[in-house]
Amino acid sequence: MRIVLITPYGAEHRNGNWHTAARWAAFLQDGGYEVEVATEWDGAPADLMIALHARRSHRSIHAFAERYPSRPLIVVLTGTDLYRDIQSDPDAQLSLDLAHRLVVLQERGVDELTAEHAAKTRVIYQSAPDVPHRKQAGNQFRVLVVGHLREEKDPFRAALASAYLPEHSHAEIIHLGRALSEEMAQTARFAESKLPRYQWLGEQTHEAVLDQFALADLLVVSSAMEGGANVICEALAADVPVLASAVSGNIGMLGSDYPGYYPLEDERQLAQLISSAENDPEFHAELVRQCRNRRALMTPQREASSVRQLVGEFEARSVQ
Repeated sequence: MRIVLITPYGAEHRNGNWHTAARWAAFLQDGGYEVEVATEWDGAPADLMIALHARRSHRSIHAFAERYPSRPLIVVLTGTDLYRDIQSDPDAQLSLDLAHRLVVLQERGVDELTAEHAAKTRVIYQSAPDVPHRKQAGNQFRVLVVGHLREEKDPFRAALASAYLPEHSHAEIIHLGRALSEEMAQTARFAESKLPRYQWLGEQTHEAVLDQFALADLLVVSSAMEGGANVICEALAADVPVLASAVSGNIGMLGSDYPGYYPLEDERQLAQLISSAENDPEFHAELVRQCRNRRALMTPQREASSVRQLVGEFEARSVQ
């Protein structure tokens, strides 16, 4: 079976969509499938399409559905799809209708869909391989923020929280990610100049990000909307607990009873959680325990099996 996998962002962007596409392509190739990854379908024959992002990949989705109306079409929904675009964007809405299968990346994603669309939806958690933790000696408490600087990520919430940490805190906020506008870059540089605990390291290779996870004590995911953050998978793979904004996509990743949530855009509450994680051994241990439990959902073996099973649902179908 020949599969075309569409992602709106190429390798040069180093974002979650690209990493998902590359990982899924490898899983499927290991399963014996022929896979082409592209940012737009060029019309070359394919037996099945997987498209990440209902809105941004709509042109490829629509073209494939018109050319091959009976061939399997799978659409993977991102955070901006689920929590913004499918509410009002005609292209995103049509992509849902055209798809034979929809995929959400955490368990709460299905709640955003109509009953008709939910019936053809599968939940597939993303994954990351184990990252050996090598915490260095000393009092430093390393808090990571990982993600490109854009509005949907509420990228400076951890930086703002650092101003409310106790004076005796050894926490430092390390932010990894490219600024997607000059305004964001200027804000990051200004934050560095005013907030001594905050450091913006800019865009990093994936290997460098994993190196940072190996040394980290905590990850903050401050997103306003999130489809299923792959950085959470990477944190759990490195045995690094997470603090997250209490939005649906994060709750779907970490579980409804997870104690590490703070109200969206509330830096004071986030600062209290960071301080508790640093200074309260029982709270920190509970974060770690629950993260280790959720890790079982996000292993490469489980994700690979789920992706191959998704495609396997259509293998018996005759291709027109």
